Amino acid sequence: MRSIVSRAALGAAALVAAVTANGAMDARAATPQRVAVGMTEFKFTVVPKTVRKNAVITFALTNRGGIGHDFKVGGKKSAVLGAGTRGTLRVTFKRPGRYPYLCTLPSHAAAGMKGVLVVK
Repeated sequence: MRSIVSRAALGAAALVAAVTANGAMDARAATPQRVAVGMTEFKFTVVPKTVRKNAVITFALTNRGGIGHDFKVGGKKSAVLGAGTRGTLRVTFKRPGRYPYLCTLPSHAAAGMKGVLVVK
């Protein structure tokens, strides 16, 4: 009887450890991640440039330039932010890869307001 109880206890402990380990990985992926995006004429400063897949990424946008800019990545686009204003954009990337970002206002991307975000 004692060996059955011991085996059951060991099995339960292993199950709890496995669930905890998987839960920790899932929780890490689901933990929101903040990315700071500075906008000026005509470039972005993005920190960090690598994010986790399956996490809600909050892009904290700050327009430090003298004219309006927006930020588009992963099929989502922010509002146009006027000079000296802030905004946010939330995106969840389901797959790892390289995701281009850009300002969609005419000629801004061509002038340098573009880059690539890496999702791992």
